[in-house]
Amino acid sequence: MTDHQTAQRLLAMENVLILTHRRPDGDTIGCACALCLALRQLGKTAWVLPNEDAHGLFTPYFEGVLAPAEFVPQFVVSVDTAALGMLPGSGKAYADRIDLAIDHHGSNEGYAKQTRVDPDCAACAELLYRILVEMGVRITAPIALLLYMAIATDTGCFVYSNTTPDTHRIAAALMETGFDAQWVNKRHFRVKSLKRMQIESRLVREMDLAQNGTLVFAYVTLDLIRELEATEEDLEDISAFIGQLEGVDNAVTIRQLKPEECKISLRTDGKTLNASAVCAVYGGGGHAAAAGCTIQGTPAQAKAAMLKAIEQVQHG
Repeated sequence: MTDHQTAQRLLAMENVLILTHRRPDGDTIGCACALCLALRQLGKTAWVLPNEDAHGLFTPYFEGVLAPAEFVPQFVVSVDTAALGMLPGSGKAYADRIDLAIDHHGSNEGYAKQTRVDPDCAACAELLYRILVEMGVRITAPIALLLYMAIATDTGCFVYSNTTPDTHRIAAALMETGFDAQWVNKRHFRVKSLKRMQIESRLVREMDLAQNGTLVFAYVTLDLIRELEATEEDLEDISAFIGQLEGVDNAVTIRQLKPEECKISLRTDGKTLNASAVCAVYGGGGHAAAAGCTIQGTPAQAKAAMLKAIEQVQHG
């Protein structure tokens, strides 16, 4: 589908339910809430499905948009969700009736009846911005704030390698609506709890370096979470932290979910190592510079498996 076709499809919808992905980040939340406000601006009924994984950092963005239990949608739209396996528990009931998926992951599985994917976008919000303009939506300050938050969080406040000139142009257009961009940036990038700093300290102390210091492994274990009483809010975007180490090109964060199940977040330079290709070895996916997967095993076993996959991709 093109942007125009996607816009026309949305314009034809009524009573819309919008889905986000499990362990939601700023991009999926910002897109869902912005699309909800945009559809309402056009006189349509729209709601965002409550996501049980969402934590307090994102609470302000959900004000007035969460669907009541009795809402029965005619159409279902997912945003920033590459696979049905990424749906939260609350979204499983809609897995076989998603009418439209709007996404920027090249690994999107094509699970929806219709799909609009643009992997050249740094964030799904870039694509959604274009679609909303195509729909004739007036980009108000509340909508702009949500889209800006989505783009900023998916680009690490515009420092990740996925940031393009178009990213900056769209961000500038959004800022011109007059919302408080400083509030967004401070909330997501300048303020850390004491617990978050303690977590980061542990990651540095316990990390492993490989490949002459260009590859780093960090571990968010069940013991660490229990000892520090860490919450999902404390761990938000933790995978971006360890890659800040000087000399590191590629960073693997291993999040232990169960004694023998680990969630992997791989961040790379996007050029010498394709993160999506590495994670695809274990059924995952994402982008060239950021991808994820799940590995059955202990953190030590997950490290060995990831190192093997990385070397496999590096050596063709």
